[in-house]
Amino acid sequence: MQIWRWLCLKHSFPVCFAAVSFLLLLVSSSKSPLGIHPLDAKYFAAEVIKCKDGSKSFTRDRLNDNFCDCLDGTDEPGTSACPAGKFYCRNVGSIPQFIFSSRVNDHFCDCCDGSDEYDGSILCPNTCIMGGNVEYKTEDYVSTTSHLHSTKLKEMKIGIKLEDLIQTLAVVSSQRPMINSLPEQGMEDFASTNQA
Repeated sequence: MQIWRWLCLKHSFPVCFAAVSFLLLLVSSSKSPLGIHPLDAKYFAAEVIKCKDGSKSFTRDRLNDNFCDCLDGTDEPGTSACPAGKFYCRNVGSIPQFIFSSRVNDHFCDCCDGSDEYDGSILCPNTCIMGGNVEYKTEDYVSTTSHLHSTKLKEMKIGIKLEDLIQTLAVVSSQRPMINSLPEQGMEDFASTNQA
């Protein structure tokens, strides 16, 4: 208890919060295998585990062994071995979420706590904040941005149409003598075919 008091009083709140979050992550991850929702921990605690689709069973030592035994990905929640698998991001200090297991160890930090990149090839900073992931939550921001985008798009379309008209006018002007002679030639051809 003295260590926590010293850590939290001697250092700033973010340092204290990060240390507590890290320790909670270590304690909570030791209870169940990686990528598993806490409510499913009992399901995966058995020595023989049944695939959630009921197709077959596998032993606990084959859980997260990087080989897809179940078509639905039940046996590989913490690896990217099964295309249908889901990985549970605990996101301690933020909102937990599921991601596709294909995003595990792909060198992109998908979970705000970095738990999806556990192989050590990339270091993901913990970007979780109390109350949710970092994201824009103001609807006015979105509507203003989309309004500005549509206005800019309209201006661009008008500019393109104007450039097309100028180019067409230049082509027509350069070919004006040929265009003026067309009706006369057409009438002469019509008259000559009727006389024959």
